[in-house]
Amino acid sequence: MATEVTVPTLGESIVEATVGEWLKQPGDPVKQDEPIVSLETDKVAVEVPSPVAGVMGQPAVKVGDTVAVGALLATVEAGGAAAAPVPAPAPAAAPAPAPAETAGQQAPASGDAPAALSPSVRRAVLETGVDPGTVKGTGRDGRITKDDVMAAASAPVPAPAPAAAPQTPSVAASTGRKEERVRMTRLRQTVAKRLKEAQNTAAMLTTFNDVDMSAVIEARTKYKDLFEKKHGVRLGFMGFFVKAACMALKDVPSVNAQIDGEEIVYHDFADISVAVSAPQGLVVPVIRDADQLSVAGIEKAIGDFGKRAKDGSLKMEEMKGGTFTISNGGVFGSLMSTPIINPPQSAVLGLHRIEDRPVVVDGQVVVRPMMYLALSYDHRLIDGREAVTFLVALKNAIEDPTRILIDL
Repeated sequence: MATEVTVPTLGESIVEATVGEWLKQPGDPVKQDEPIVSLETDKVAVEVPSPVAGVMGQPAVKVGDTVAVGALLATVEAGGAAAAPVPAPAPAAAPAPAPAETAGQQAPASGDAPAALSPSVRRAVLETGVDPGTVKGTGRDGRITKDDVMAAASAPVPAPAPAAAPQTPSVAASTGRKEERVRMTRLRQTVAKRLKEAQNTAAMLTTFNDVDMSAVIEARTKYKDLFEKKHGVRLGFMGFFVKAACMALKDVPSVNAQIDGEEIVYHDFADISVAVSAPQGLVVPVIRDADQLSVAGIEKAIGDFGKRAKDGSLKMEEMKGGTFTISNGGVFGSLMSTPIINPPQSAVLGLHRIEDRPVVVDGQVVVRPMMYLALSYDHRLIDGREAVTFLVALKNAIEDPTRILIDL
């Protein structure tokens, strides 16, 4: 008896998703509650489990298809006897040619990625030129991850160039310039739409300041080992900045507010959205009641978000309802930027790389580790004076971390 697997309820206001990757192929044994397909929504990837144990049937949709809530994805034949009638090892929904695939190990040697690879892995294969058939997968069920591809690309390879010799001169000459069209993921489409909406709706302005990181670096160097031993998490800079931002938000509540029609909504709490990198793009999970957490609690939350963003296990409800965003482009080497507001929030703080620069202190030119801060805000709600006041309060707290301890 065949059991239908349909698109589950995906969350509030989310009515459709994109098929990202088939985790099971026709004929594969399936356990009850074992994921068989990954769907990409506007915010996260969702794995759909099998409602019964049995054998995977033919998919009803292909990778890249848009499916609505309740739509049929595939069928699962109950029991184990149905495994024999499905001899074909290649998935019916393969978007790439993948000819003569054998026994699960053989993969195409051309630049086209096999259908079993996720969109991010296929993109990495195309960008690096790595043959996926030579990559050992470390993901679930031995699947290849993007990190596996990047590791293979950076590893020294004993010159396989002679393999290209059989090609005719005309073919070799035509491969000098290539162009590949890759469909935007649903997450990237949503990010693009929301960022453009922010530019079209808000009267955005960015104000800058800089901060001397000497005191925070000294505190981190002095206590990082004891901190990690006691709390089981590394002491980073984000814990200091989140706490300092929460204090500054209390001093300037409009930065933590939002516009709703003709009303301004002020919040007496600070739910801080923290931008973290994921394989499918930038995601922004929310640290709830960050103003009530210690530095250790904040660092634990950020570490957990970063880990789960990489393996795609963040939940949609964890990325809703933030009141203020902090984006740290400094980890990628950014010197200065003008971050874009994350609607319906009214402001976003951009952090940048730390570099030694000459500054004047007490009439003397000294070299200090400095960082540029950027606050982008909706000028309809936040005046320039309030933006500068917020940045100065943040700067004072970072340059004198004792203020964070005594809430000054």
